[in-house]
Amino acid sequence: MSPDDVVTALGRAPLATKVSDIPRVTDTQTLRALAHPVRVALLEALMIEGQLTATEAGNRIGESPTTCSFHLRQLAKYGFVEEAGGGKGRARPWRLTSIGVRFGSADDDPEAQIAAGALARLLRERQLGRYETWRETKSSYPKEWRDAAHESEFMFHVTADELEELNEELANLLIPRFRDRVLDPSRRPRGSAPVELLLFSYPMSFPTEET
Repeated sequence: MSPDDVVTALGRAPLATKVSDIPRVTDTQTLRALAHPVRVALLEALMIEGQLTATEAGNRIGESPTTCSFHLRQLAKYGFVEEAGGGKGRARPWRLTSIGVRFGSADDDPEAQIAAGALARLLRERQLGRYETWRETKSSYPKEWRDAAHESEFMFHVTADELEELNEELANLLIPRFRDRVLDPSRRPRGSAPVELLLFSYPMSFPTEET
């Protein structure tokens, strides 16, 4: 799992209880299709709202209904969203097909590596942008949310296998606990808010020689 990015709110495997249950995207065409700012914005909006029509999505992300309708159809083509039922045309509601998507690339496919890198950069820019917005505006939030939000850094010495195991354990802790709330807004507790948890793990230097 180490070459993958795990985005636990993108891409319907509602019974997923661990990270290995979430489909993994590695082909270049699908990675390129996903690496589009409007499509990522639509997926993020659906994660928060549960389901949206093209018109509602356009109002939320600042795009026209026509643009959103086109990109929602493209996302449906690649299996990331589906029609939720009811409505016609741009009044049809859409929803996510899964609580998450993993993406990466095969080591011997340079085009897939480039596509995966482009998608990762797009996601990171959006995520870190939201983090900076939080830092700039957190004084306006209620005290309980300011106290609950957390920043931390850890440094430890592990092998590659141990790091892979740790990342999987952390993901498997979160997925079964909160998965239903992604796809079904009615399960979200009163007073809850969408919270983004970013986890980066990477070696700070090359590993020591094996003995």
